[in-house]
Amino acid sequence: MTVPPLTIDLNGDVGEWDSTAADAATRFQADADLALSLSSLNVACGGHAGDPGSMRRLARLALDRGLALGAHPSFPDRSGFGRRAMALEPNEIERLVTEQVSGLVRIAAEEGIDVGHVKPHGALYNLAATDATVAFCIARAVARVNPKLVLVALSGSASIDAGARAGLTTASEVFADRTYESNGTLTPRTLAGSLLSDPDAAATRLMRMIREGVVSSRQGTLLHVTAATACIHGDTPGSADFARRLRAALGAAGIDLARMGVAPLA
Repeated sequence: MTVPPLTIDLNGDVGEWDSTAADAATRFQADADLALSLSSLNVACGGHAGDPGSMRRLARLALDRGLALGAHPSFPDRSGFGRRAMALEPNEIERLVTEQVSGLVRIAAEEGIDVGHVKPHGALYNLAATDATVAFCIARAVARVNPKLVLVALSGSASIDAGARAGLTTASEVFADRTYESNGTLTPRTLAGSLLSDPDAAATRLMRMIREGVVSSRQGTLLHVTAATACIHGDTPGSADFARRLRAALGAAGIDLARMGVAPLA
């Protein structure tokens, strides 16, 4: 019997800048360099960062590179980069996710590419991982925009269950450049050691998540995970080189890269 190859989608959070900013060209180039090693892009769509111009440029990049294009909605918190939880009513969360995702869908369509997935950002993502009400508001908003969209969510989280309840396909996400707490959540960025900077160690850890479905928490607890897609943060210094070395290590280990929900890349 032929054993199918192991695959992983590598996604990156990009477009976290405005097209009118003085450093827009530099920021776009950094995203383009990172994208060379990815199979999927999550594009900021106006909440914590991004504007129609940045969304358009990233949609074109995804189309040119043959990458999966996704929306990266967040709390409307530009000064805090979407990393501060906001006490919003459920209908307000549903509205802001619907508006942000719809904005990228509209711009992407004008560029000739479909948005295929949605991955919330920062505090919205983390809150939805443990708060079933918030998780279902997000899932319902995604389904309202397009029930064929894939909802990307932390492996084992409330968001995975909410997506299934809303009739969505879900993609369980692990993190190549972040550490975990013993309860399965990501280590807060305010704590030392929350970010992994060694791509070789990160590759070894990611390969274990793919092959064995486990990862060690910061406290040493062994957590069970499903690795359908792995994130690399575009705002991390040196992310393009980190991603390049990570992808090379995966390839050397016989793990193929695959777009979100699509066949492996050649």
